[in-house]
Amino acid sequence: MKVGIINVTGYTGVELARLLHQHPEVELASVTGRSTAGQKLGDVFPHLADIDLSIEAELGRVELAFSAMPHKDSAKEVIPLINKGIKVVDISADFRLKDASQYQRWYGFSHPSPQLLKEAAYGLPELHRAEIASAKLAANPGCYPTSAILALAPAVKAKLIGSDIIIDSKSGISGSGRSLNLGSHYAEVNEDTSAYALEGHRHLPEITQELMGLNPQPPSITFVPHLVPMTRGILSTCYAPLAKKLSGKELKKLYTDFYKDEPFVRVTDAPPHTKHTWGSNICLVYPTIDPRANRLVVVSCIDNLVKGAAGQAIQNMNIMLGLPEATGLEALAIYP
Repeated sequence: MKVGIINVTGYTGVELARLLHQHPEVELASVTGRSTAGQKLGDVFPHLADIDLSIEAELGRVELAFSAMPHKDSAKEVIPLINKGIKVVDISADFRLKDASQYQRWYGFSHPSPQLLKEAAYGLPELHRAEIASAKLAANPGCYPTSAILALAPAVKAKLIGSDIIIDSKSGISGSGRSLNLGSHYAEVNEDTSAYALEGHRHLPEITQELMGLNPQPPSITFVPHLVPMTRGILSTCYAPLAKKLSGKELKKLYTDFYKDEPFVRVTDAPPHTKHTWGSNICLVYPTIDPRANRLVVVSCIDNLVKGAAGQAIQNMNIMLGLPEATGLEALAIYP
């Protein structure tokens, strides 16, 4: 099975190439890039020198494509591929939201294919495995939504909490992408932590959509992301008042039962660290109760470039192709 990557030159595209090169069931046959077309992949990224491919301006013949283009631009690449019968995993936000009107508000463009939004599967396997298996287009979730939704899904589905939810997320600098900007300069980021998008982050409607799929009561979510001086990783701490009385042991059982058959979610006995997920497709989840406030507190950790992007995209590909879900993703985290 030949697969390809549109826009291999961003951090997610590079990580996709690294992971796909190790995949035993597919062949990475074509990669594209706008500014580096014509160059050898290994010349642009020396750590990928074993991949004997040149970066092309247009995608070659493949049976499944990954689009790692920015939002708005990705839809322009994806729609023609779907029309040709090529399966796609889109890593941008362009097909995540079911309500087309949300794109103008949060992303600043009118969606070119509202019908395809209805057909696309939201690519969080822990919630949408059956839809992904039959889909021709999987919309890979955002990195923040992956960490937040997996932290909250068991509690929301069990109606354990009310609608008032706070999500405090901290991300490494690679989440800002590879393009140069002042906010990602070393001197600006080093020894500094900052909150941003307090007026509303564009991942908020995605989180809201998926939590409402578990419990139709509209949640009132305060989502505050932070940039921290590390390369990879997201740590989300989620808070919500408990609607029911239960013990910590009962809470732990609720979460372990919910995720017992999931290959890439692990409920932990202690608060996880971002470094515990570095380079792996694992999401670590630690649920607990603050008894003084009768409040649920859940900490989750992922590698934003793997479970938050490229690894989850390959997980979706495996499901779409009928392969064992963990194929090519079995690597343990890198430590220290």
